[in-house]
Amino acid sequence: MVYRSSTSTTASDDAPRVALLTLGCAKNEVDTDRMRALLLGAGMAEADDVASADAVVINTCSFLASAVREGVEATLDVADELGRAGSSAPIVMCGCIPSRYGDDVAAELPEVARFVRHDEEDGIVAVVRDVLGLPSAPSCARGALRTVEGASAFVKVSEGCDRFCSFCAIPYIRGRYHSRPTDEVLAECRSLLEGGVRELVLIGQDTGVWGRDLAEPRSLAWLLRRVAEVARPFGAWVRVLYLQPEGMTDELVATIRDVDEVLPYIDIPVQHCSADVLHAMGRKGSADELHELFARLRREIPGIVLRSTAMAGFPGETEEQADELVAFLEREAFDYCSVFAYSPEDGTRAAAMPGQVDEATKLERTQRLADVSERMGFAATARHVGEACDVVIDGVEEGADGPELIGHTWFQAPDSDGAVHVEAGEACVGDVVRCRITDAFCYELVGEIVPDAHDGSDAR
Repeated sequence: MVYRSSTSTTASDDAPRVALLTLGCAKNEVDTDRMRALLLGAGMAEADDVASADAVVINTCSFLASAVREGVEATLDVADELGRAGSSAPIVMCGCIPSRYGDDVAAELPEVARFVRHDEEDGIVAVVRDVLGLPSAPSCARGALRTVEGASAFVKVSEGCDRFCSFCAIPYIRGRYHSRPTDEVLAECRSLLEGGVRELVLIGQDTGVWGRDLAEPRSLAWLLRRVAEVARPFGAWVRVLYLQPEGMTDELVATIRDVDEVLPYIDIPVQHCSADVLHAMGRKGSADELHELFARLRREIPGIVLRSTAMAGFPGETEEQADELVAFLEREAFDYCSVFAYSPEDGTRAAAMPGQVDEATKLERTQRLADVSERMGFAATARHVGEACDVVIDGVEEGADGPELIGHTWFQAPDSDGAVHVEAGEACVGDVVRCRITDAFCYELVGEIVPDAHDGSDAR
């Protein structure tokens, strides 16, 4: 995503320059953005690249073994790049890898000057000053400060998870579930909107249970209504991701249906549909219960767009259960569905389960799921051809015929579901333009700006 570069800082010409790299999910993007804001607020500057940096901060993911490998490889690549540039800039590794592996990772990566757990990231200014040999300075808490000035912004409403699914290491990395206080969430949303954001995407490990642990218990539906009130004067969208089936209460369904600012887009990662596999995963439900849930959502929220996630090759999964999942995806025909092969993660119960599926079988089953998911998803995307809809402009790319506007519309989550390529017209990042969809290719859409249309402030 492209952001406008209007962020102002108090950095002087000789201020320390820090390069920030983010790996992993949108939640890590939020954490990096918070660290960036703290560093800029402390008078530092953001480096354009690693070679010109005085220090490098890498925010890592460790959800899967492949993400850990990516984090280690990226760190070694940065160290190599610094070496080629003749730079002695220290590397600070933050986030999930230090949180998951603690002191063990230090012995494996002597290239890293300091390791910072995710719950220590608000102290990033002191860490960077220390590795640079600078004297300590008074802390500068900046409240809800964020540096995002683009079209969309992710807002974390919670941290951690209490589900302890047998395949997932998140509770061991991020800890138990805790909701962010309402005032903190709303203040951040307001600050982002005032900075030009036109879409707020609420995220967390399990957004549907937000508020249950607060001193005065609340619900996600209640929070969505409050966020919608903040977004309304700006004509902004509100989207929520990472809901679990049990979180789809009547109150939440009604809120998504009835509050104009809240997009009728629901993301529910089912992982599987077999009752036996779900039970082994530490999850609830069955194919019949999930079919009933999605039928209810489609019935009660006209025009709803559904995203999900499915896992192939969980320990003990039989060929019949794999076939059942394929049939489930064909029947549900989700607008978007991510599929992946099970990965045995250190410290999880599933890694020690009998009946581990061999890699070749996992990959074959994953490909079958991907084939169905793409066929259904491409068809769902193509059904929007001919529609007129509002498009939020995310950036500009150079095309064969000159600059091309790139954006997304209400049925596309940013950074996940494809984009709208706007063929002609002038707009800036963050603008909302009315387009008619003229063509589709896979998950990508082509649109033309509708002449003399409104400015898109009614969201859809």
